[in-house]
Amino acid sequence: MGYGLILTEDGSYTLYSKKYEQHFHSVKAGAVNESLSKHVIPALNFSKNDNLKELNILDICFGIGYNTFSTIDYILKNNIDTKVNFYSPEFDGELIKSLQNFEFPDEFNDIKYIIDEVSKNNFYEDEQFKIEIFIGDAREYIQTLNNIDVVYQDAFSSDVNKELWTKEYFSDIYNCTKDNCLMTTYSIATPIRLSMWESKFEIYEYRSGNTDRQTVCFKHKNNASLENIKYIDMVLKKERNTTAVSLKD
Repeated sequence: MGYGLILTEDGSYTLYSKKYEQHFHSVKAGAVNESLSKHVIPALNFSKNDNLKELNILDICFGIGYNTFSTIDYILKNNIDTKVNFYSPEFDGELIKSLQNFEFPDEFNDIKYIIDEVSKNNFYEDEQFKIEIFIGDAREYIQTLNNIDVVYQDAFSSDVNKELWTKEYFSDIYNCTKDNCLMTTYSIATPIRLSMWESKFEIYEYRSGNTDRQTVCFKHKNNASLENIKYIDMVLKKERNTTAVSLKD
């Protein structure tokens, strides 16, 4: 698979996928900033508010690892006493092997040993963190998982990667997550939200600081334990937009 190295506006590098014709991260927001605002900070605020001392995070998909590595870096630099197990599918095994030579930001210098270990073995474990990367089909992998607390839903968009945004896909996500779980994603598209909602998730809109709107999901309305969120009434949305439909396999 072909990739182009791209400098983003926060000074960190991302990749451009020639296969999917999309960037891995928002060039304007920045790779690190996007990972923190859209996934890491909501997830860790969720775990703090719910007093979770151990988190199982499903990172869809691993890519160049910013979501996972930013989570670890943020936890270490803020002295957060949380054990985290990361589970992440990735189709391109050669991309993972290349990470030991990727131009990561200076923020990751202290965890370079983790990056190198992941790059060599698709695995890392110490007393606080475990990373397991599955090389292959994400749809198959998630059916082997259970007890997931947080899902970073960060696949390429549904325009080019529909199979990771359908109702059936989100039904599998629903089945592998705990009753009190959180799913974060950059997408605010109505068809995507319908796919999630028809899979029994409750839909919320979330803003972290001055970032763009994004979607967060829970299984129940009464456990939406995050600030700066607004409930999205999908029944009303369907009534107002009768042509909107969810994505199906």
